[in-house]
Amino acid sequence: DVIGLQEVDLDQPRSSCLDLTALAAEALGATDHRFAAAVVGTPGEEWRSAGTPAAAGEPQYGVALVSRFPVRRWLVHRLPAAPTRAPVPVGGRLLLLPDEPRVVLAGVLDTPDGPVTAATTHLSFVPGWNVRQLRRAVRALRALPGPRVLLGDLNLPAQVAAVVSGWRVAARRPTYPAGVPRIQLDHVLVDPAVGIRVGSAGTPPSPVSDHRPLVVELDLCR
Repeated sequence: DVIGLQEVDLDQPRSSCLDLTALAAEALGATDHRFAAAVVGTPGEEWRSAGTPAAAGEPQYGVALVSRFPVRRWLVHRLPAAPTRAPVPVGGRLLLLPDEPRVVLAGVLDTPDGPVTAATTHLSFVPGWNVRQLRRAVRALRALPGPRVLLGDLNLPAQVAAVVSGWRVAARRPTYPAGVPRIQLDHVLVDPAVGIRVGSAGTPPSPVSDHRPLVVELDLCR
């Protein structure tokens, strides 16, 4: 019912200048969807922080949330880039590139069981900086009603994500690399303050990413 997407293009020539969030929403039969840019421009080429507005048709890159439930309220919370360079895999090599700013996108969903806050983000590659970003993301989400769920590529192992956030890791499944996953970088974190029961979980193969999607079934315990 809800998809959190990372590394999402909007009006990028490399993806035929399409609105990939809108395409995902159409495929899901979604009621609401939203894209939040982290940068304006093209990562790995020329870009600037999305803190400054994009011109019409200017390429953007960020995260997206797609929901079959109506969204009562949206929140966009920006996370600054690390002051150091980030190790980025390019063509089988690790290159040190300027870190990109990040963004948290959250929606308060109007579900049959009451409001649920779902958020998505993609944290930095820089060790330690992604820990600071996760703490900031969790603090920002406290302003929205529970239960709260954070979906995303956190670039952190499950145990670290759990300790730093204080939230529960809903599923422990390797997600990277997509062909033969060995490590888990992608997580569904659940705020333990309000009861949510975790059901099935899986990482089905997908041809559209170098990560596998993490699919988790959650039941509200009201």
